[in-house]
This record gives sequence, C-alpha cells and structure tokens, in this order.
Amino acid sequence: MFMRPEDLILTIPALMVAVILHEVAHGWVAYKMGDPTPKEAGRLTINPIPHIDPIGTIILPGLLMLVGSPILFGWAKPVPINPYNFRDLRKGMFLVSIAGITANFSMALFFGAMNRMLREILPLVPQEVENYLLIPLMIFTTKAVLINLVLGLFNAIPIPPLDGSKAVMSLLSYRYWELFYRFEQYGFLIIAVLLLTGVLQSLILPPLVFLYRLILG
Repeated sequence: MFMRPEDLILTIPALMVAVILHEVAHGWVAYKMGDPTPKEAGRLTINPIPHIDPIGTIILPGLLMLVGSPILFGWAKPVPINPYNFRDLRKGMFLVSIAGITANFSMALFFGAMNRMLREILPLVPQEVENYLLIPLMIFTTKAVLINLVLGLFNAIPIPPLDGSKAVMSLLSYRYWELFYRFEQYGFLIIAVLLLTGVLQSLILPPLVFLYRLILG
C-alpha cells in the first residue's frame, strides 16, 4: 500500500527533524567535551543542508516511501568528531555515543506529549481548525514519535558502527578499542544481513510497539 501524498508531506519533515537533531546532539556533546571539530565543520546547526546524506536522507527514505513501507528510516551525514580532543576520553566517548539515541527518545516523548495535548483540545475547536491544523499536526506528531523510536532503538544496537557499539566500547579496557575499530568495516554487512533475514526487525519490533503505545496512549 503506497503512502498517501498528504502523509508524505508530513512524514518527510518528521524524518528530517529526527535524523538532523540526532547528529546535532552528537556534535554538541562532543563540543562540550572539548572537541571543536563539529563546530569548525559547521555541523552545530539545525540548517538541514550541511547534514544531508544523499543515500540516507534522500534515496533510502524515497525508496521506502515508493514501496509503501510502514516504517520510514534514514540517516544524516555523520558529524566529524575527534575523540582525542575530549578532556576525558572514556567519558566523552560514552556521552557522545548516547547523545543521538537520547535525542531521539527525548523527541519521541516531546512529540508524544504534543499529540496527547492535541487530542485533548480536538473536541473544543471549530471544524475548520480541526481539519486544516490539528489533524495534520496529530499525524505529524504520530509519525515523529514512530520515526524517533525506530532511530533510537536501531542505533542502540551494539553493532559497529552504530552508537550502541561505541557506548559499550567506551566501558571496556582501551586494549579492546582497536578490535571494535577493525570490526567496524564489517558492521554494515552484518546489519544488512540481519535486515534481510528479518532478525533486526524481530529485535526492534517488541520494544518499538511497547514504547509507541506507552507514549501515545
């Protein structure tokens, strides 16, 4: 079933907000931990242009929408970070790694609260306001909750180069870090296999459904 044009118009901004703020969160925390690289690269901005990745921000989401996928997924261009600039390497790696995931879950909670508020005031407004403002906002916030939960849960998986793997790595002895970096080149292949076999979906779906229902009620 293909996505309706009106859903498309509301889904694209929801995805853009989710992936861009995910990367901005990484950069902002890295900058606060002593690394000027994200700021020097011009990535501490909500302007979407510097963050757009042709494949992850445009091509993949477009293909998913064309085939009518119920879940839209994508990513922005990774923010450049030099962890050796951190005042505390281990602490910096951990906080920067979880920053994007935290941003996505925080946005899911924010848009969920907004959706609940819109539902409360829905019976109180004129029909025109409901049709042209509140209903589109409710659709947007619902999609924003779903997209942010998908991104947060996916990135929490401890497979390099996903954020979850770097968070785990930061807790281990430094001698294991090199193993993580070597393994990273095979990470996308492993993720692709898990996606094609449905293993990744089976891991993400139960917590996704639980959190989605919990947040939206």
